[in-house]
Amino acid sequence: MPDLPTPQDAAEAALFSECWDAVLAYADLCTSGSTAAAQLGREAFAHGTREARAAETGQARSAGRRAVRLPRIPLLLTAVRTTAAAWEEEGQGHKLDPDLRLWLNSDKAVRYTGPPLQRPLALRGLRDLQQADAELLWLAEVEALPLSVVARRLGLDPATAAEELQQVRTLFRDRCHRNHLDTPMDARCRSYARLLDAVTRSSAADAPGDLSRHLATCVQCAEAAACLRLHGGGLPGALAGGVIGWGGLAYLERRRRAAEVRLGAGRPDGADKASGEPEDGEQKARVARNGLLVAAVLVSVLALGVSMMPFGGSGDDLGARGDAGRQPVADPNPEPPLPSAPDLPPATSKPADDATENTGKSEKPAKPEGTNRHTEPQGTSSPTESGESGESDESENPTCRVEYDLVNQWPDGFQATVTVTSSKPLDSWRVSWSFRDGQQVGQMWDASVSQDGSRVTATAADYNRSVPAGGDLAFGFLSSWRGKNSPPYGFTLNGQDCAKSS
Repeated sequence: MPDLPTPQDAAEAALFSECWDAVLAYADLCTSGSTAAAQLGREAFAHGTREARAAETGQARSAGRRAVRLPRIPLLLTAVRTTAAAWEEEGQGHKLDPDLRLWLNSDKAVRYTGPPLQRPLALRGLRDLQQADAELLWLAEVEALPLSVVARRLGLDPATAAEELQQVRTLFRDRCHRNHLDTPMDARCRSYARLLDAVTRSSAADAPGDLSRHLATCVQCAEAAACLRLHGGGLPGALAGGVIGWGGLAYLERRRRAAEVRLGAGRPDGADKASGEPEDGEQKARVARNGLLVAAVLVSVLALGVSMMPFGGSGDDLGARGDAGRQPVADPNPEPPLPSAPDLPPATSKPADDATENTGKSEKPAKPEGTNRHTEPQGTSSPTESGESGESDESENPTCRVEYDLVNQWPDGFQATVTVTSSKPLDSWRVSWSFRDGQQVGQMWDASVSQDGSRVTATAADYNRSVPAGGDLAFGFLSSWRGKNSPPYGFTLNGQDCAKSS
């Protein structure tokens, strides 16, 4: 296994640290295990770094002419794809993801290494930009870094970074439009080129019916539409899919999550630690908790002092006043669980229900059964209806809560994420659900997928099997749909029913 290249200076060392994280994220998508991911990442990183250094040396010797190449991170990501293709040819394909192997042996992969005019439009447009402009566009759109962080890394003025990014987006669109016109295409595609340019310039313009039908069947024109339409939030997907190829959208989603973790309040050691935002959030939380504790202590001391003072009246009156003063302090403890009771199976009331059934009283359990039937639309109310002790034990503790998020949708497909909160620690997990309208999952990240009819099962990857009690597991997928795209139902975690978050 090759070692990582040695940085030439401190600036390159910092760049290596940032790039290695991105390379390993994509290598993990491309392989079938963490060991293979590290091996693929190291080989690709060494190969891509040598290519970048050779291009920079050639640029210095070319009398000022700009060497046409990608920025460092997308260059290394394409090196991962190239190294994976070499593994397939050398008989090491068993280490790769099965879907990637199918893609590498299809005509889709040929487009990324074939004639330049046939390559994806986003790849050609990004290569045509100046190096600094291309890096700004990639870091802001694909790596999902805040603009203030991007400006600091590239040495830009934070006050004008947003305006400069918009100019780069427009420049990228112009390059893609020019490359689209230069692409060999049939007469039908060329007749739509001018109309496509006009429609994508305005956020309010709708595509005519004939153009919309054409975009549904022509890959090149659909890619052009994604690159030319700067509004609507489709530019990051167009860049990731056009430059990386297979797994581009999965990589995009993974980098967005990584950026949220690094810059969120829960990670004081994140990449943007210098800004102070994570530390401020945690400090405020600590101050709030300490303030509540101090307030509770003061209220208790005050109530005790009041009860001991010699007020007039009988002892009963003093006791009544003391109870009235203490009641608001004690009341909040049992109150909070009540709002969440309709969402999750009642863990503490189940033994009482069973005891009532044994004594022959049916009035008490009637209400919880009706509540469960109304709050579990996925058809998971059978355990509470059966009343058998075995099934009651299995559903005694709520296993999970699931949140389904439809991220994006287009005429024949959509992207969604699933987040499951587990009440118990897990060594491995398997999440299943059902579709109502014949949706078919085509690609999944952060989990492996299998589908039997309308029932879909997502199984944990090697790196995210363990989940602590109260922790979250999350994954995303791309799926097709036709006619109607109703939300899924019947979510289970390791065979146990999940409550759906509101």
